[in-house]
Amino acid sequence: MSQYFEIHPTHPQLRLVQQAVEIIDAGGVVAYPTDSSYALGCHLGDKKALERIRRIRKIDEKHNLTLVCSDLSEISTYAKINNSDYRLLKSLTPGPYTFILNATHEVPRRLMHPKRRTIGIRVVDHAVVRALLDELRQPLMSTSLILPGDSMPLTEADEIRDALDRQLDLIIDSGHCGIEPTTVIDLTGDTPRLVREGMGRDHGLD
Repeated sequence: MSQYFEIHPTHPQLRLVQQAVEIIDAGGVVAYPTDSSYALGCHLGDKKALERIRRIRKIDEKHNLTLVCSDLSEISTYAKINNSDYRLLKSLTPGPYTFILNATHEVPRRLMHPKRRTIGIRVVDHAVVRALLDELRQPLMSTSLILPGDSMPLTEADEIRDALDRQLDLIIDSGHCGIEPTTVIDLTGDTPRLVREGMGRDHGLD
């Protein structure tokens, strides 16, 4: 049975945030809020936790996973960014966007797309996520909380508890989250390519 923390969406309680990070550091899988929808997260280097997330979502290694980073400087550690990419990232982060980028050697190979060696990158505009990352001191491995067979993510923490209580270590309840996923932009080619139109619509791409 998972633990259940009610963390304030704009003024996160430090004690609960620290306890959440302890669970992540110990190999836990958590459901947590973002600026677009609820997501599943685990420690960047934890292979077993990653495998658990893939089983919950019923996704394979070809599904692009996402590193939730604290800021642009952290992104550059894990992804290769040229000057034009940097300008676009700077204009759209933090916000409901996921960027597909070529991964650096700092990214464990099991997190990359097996053929393209790419990784998803996000900078989330949500106080709870910022607080988690401040304590974690590294990116959070993440994917949207969309159950197998569903097209939309779960929006309420109590729904998550009903569906996944025995499969998660922690559920963070910060109130209602939306059902619209992030906008996904592929930056691995010569020009940015819109992969999915989602919540972020101020990207300026055709």
